[in-house]
Amino acid sequence: MSSLEKASMADERTALIQIVRVGPPRQRYTHSTFRRFCTIALGTTLTVLLILFLLPAAWLPQGHQHNHDGSPWFPGSGPEELSSSLKGWPQSSGLSYKELQEIILQVPDEAKAREWSAYYTAGPHLAGKNLSQAVWTKERWQEFGVETTEVVAYDVYINYPLGHRLALLESSVKEGEVTTERDSDKKVKDVVYNVKYECSLEEDVLEEDRTSGLANRIPTFHGYSASGNVTAQFVYVNFGTYKDFEDLVRANVSLEGKIAIAKYGGIFRGLKIKRAQELGMIGTVLYTDPQEDGEITEENGYKTYPDGPARNPSSVQRGSAQFLSIAPGDPTTPGYPSKPGAPRQDPHNSIPSIPSLPISYMDALPILKALNGHGPKASDFNKYWQGGGLGYKGVEYNIGPSPPNVILNLVNEQEYVTTPLWNVIGVINGTISDEVIVLGNHRDAWIAGGAVDPNSGSVAMNELIRSFGVALKKGWKPLRTIVFASWDGEEYGLIGSTEWVEEYLPWLSGSAVAYLNVDVGTGGPAFRSSASPLLNKAIYEATSLVLSPNETVKGQTIRDTWSGHIGTMGSGSDFTAFQDFAGVPSIDLGFGPDKNSAVYHYHSNYDSFDWMDKFGDKGWHYQVAITKVWALLAANLVETPIIQFSATDYAKGLEIYLQKVIDKAASSSLAEMTAVSFKRLEHAIDHLLKKTTSFDKYATTLASEIQEGVPWWKWWTKAKLFVKVKKVNDKYKYFERQFLYAGGLDGRSWFKHVVFAPGLWTGYAGDVFPGLMESIDAGNKSAIERWSTIIEANIKAATKLLEA
Repeated sequence: MSSLEKASMADERTALIQIVRVGPPRQRYTHSTFRRFCTIALGTTLTVLLILFLLPAAWLPQGHQHNHDGSPWFPGSGPEELSSSLKGWPQSSGLSYKELQEIILQVPDEAKAREWSAYYTAGPHLAGKNLSQAVWTKERWQEFGVETTEVVAYDVYINYPLGHRLALLESSVKEGEVTTERDSDKKVKDVVYNVKYECSLEEDVLEEDRTSGLANRIPTFHGYSASGNVTAQFVYVNFGTYKDFEDLVRANVSLEGKIAIAKYGGIFRGLKIKRAQELGMIGTVLYTDPQEDGEITEENGYKTYPDGPARNPSSVQRGSAQFLSIAPGDPTTPGYPSKPGAPRQDPHNSIPSIPSLPISYMDALPILKALNGHGPKASDFNKYWQGGGLGYKGVEYNIGPSPPNVILNLVNEQEYVTTPLWNVIGVINGTISDEVIVLGNHRDAWIAGGAVDPNSGSVAMNELIRSFGVALKKGWKPLRTIVFASWDGEEYGLIGSTEWVEEYLPWLSGSAVAYLNVDVGTGGPAFRSSASPLLNKAIYEATSLVLSPNETVKGQTIRDTWSGHIGTMGSGSDFTAFQDFAGVPSIDLGFGPDKNSAVYHYHSNYDSFDWMDKFGDKGWHYQVAITKVWALLAANLVETPIIQFSATDYAKGLEIYLQKVIDKAASSSLAEMTAVSFKRLEHAIDHLLKKTTSFDKYATTLASEIQEGVPWWKWWTKAKLFVKVKKVNDKYKYFERQFLYAGGLDGRSWFKHVVFAPGLWTGYAGDVFPGLMESIDAGNKSAIERWSTIIEANIKAATKLLEA
């Protein structure tokens, strides 16, 4: 190392700052300023493109997180999910809509329908006692391709029969010797009563009907009936409607302390018992009069089942005695789900406290004949009392009461328990998870059979899911999520569906588009439907695509042979909680009997596979037809980019419903009612109609844009169109919800809908604007004004939703 190098090296004595001479910088690039500009411009462009790519996902309306209790059924929808949905939109994945429709029209099969019916109707499947059927149903759905299927349990309060008796008793004491209708205890004990007739309370075992003689067949009883042992005189009360009882009160017929004999029909059976109870009666007996069977009666020369289409005289209609128009579901948990540990309330607000029994008209004959000559006759009353069908059997339809020495002993022994019910829930997750279509049918029945109610619907559900399973195997993923439900406990009071809706209400409120119900799928050749008016257009389209099994002209569709009448929503099936509690637009559809059909033995042992095979649907063609209509209706709502609703039809429906209210008030006998004005509601509905017309027109315009298509490279245009469609669909989805009132109806707060509810004293039949209707019936002008204000606010909320 040279001395010069040593001198230049730094050591511990070197200064901390040393001056180093550096030469001038060498020019590396000739265009550095231009290159720097290009780098900045390229980076800025990439950033802008990234923002523009992510912006649509940020703008898209976010889905509702609805993963209740960690359930894998309903995954949430975030930006990444909506971004992925945009890729294939407006089509679903794997199959076109037309290809899906072709599968639905080809797959359902009569032989399969018969096979499913044979299984479901082979033995008893009473609510809470059909776990094996629930598991079997789950396994079939999974085999069909709906892998996400679970059995969901609720602990509910229901009853099972232990014993019963109904006997007509007569004493040898002459009428003049019994000084009062109900003598003192001492005198009653001294009087000896003989059994004049002991009711069998059984249905005949028929060799031609295999399940009618099962050793474990279910006894005749009423769900939610009260236990009791009562003995008293009895009164014939016609159909037991509210008006029938009013007629009896006006005629000074003694009711208190008596047993009511009522015909089935007209209103829900539980409300007959309710009114009898309110008037001090101590028991109720219900029977089915041949009057309900139209022309197909033994009196008119028709042979009775199994030899012919007329009613078997021993048939008995079982059923629920719950006060269905007050609140459905578990009567101990109104408004919240019946899960283990749930607080329980006194159930007697919605179930009877007096005993009741169902009987056949064969058992009713001696009881009705015992009234001959006692009290006024039905013919002395108005037209609603006329037409009894047992006159040819010697019944004169006297009202009674029966003489004091002719009484009934009614014994009803029930065991009340809290026991599990089992719903089966299956899910096909769609691309858009916060738009959900729910399809449901109940599985439980009062008897071993149930070939019509409910298992013709169960057959259709299985074939529908099997059809969708074929589509899944071909790679189909629906645009919207589909939920399938096989409900338990419907017969007792819509329990399984009500508890499920009460549990999943937050999720349903944010995601449910519609509920499609099939209870009775097939009971005859006449197509019927009741629905929220939003769904009118969709059901007309679905019925136009399926050939009618009873076509008189080649190529006739179900729409061609159907009147097109769509009823209003009442109650009596599983749509009730969806429509009236959650505000989810609902529809109920199926085939029922017409005037020429064989008599359907409702809730009887003779609602059997053998009856269906011989009389109900001989070739099983209607089972297939309802499957196709139901599946096509679902496909329409699932697959079309814009939800196939008509808000205009809803507004037009409101006009019709309000006119019914106006007519009712005008026909009132109270001057105060005839002077009530509904102008504010008329104006509100008129404004809504104008808005719905323009909104539906805008939705149609968007549908045309979608039909025309957007080139793939115009992704920004496609994203904007997606946002517009999503906003329209959200408005359609939430439209029905605008007609809910949190306080509920007066005296029955479970029912939240201001437009639809079961009639307070009908149960099955729907009432429109029930708050107003009931206020008019009560002659309460202040209540009319209050409900007018409430309903006006609902209508304005619906209008504002569409304007936003």
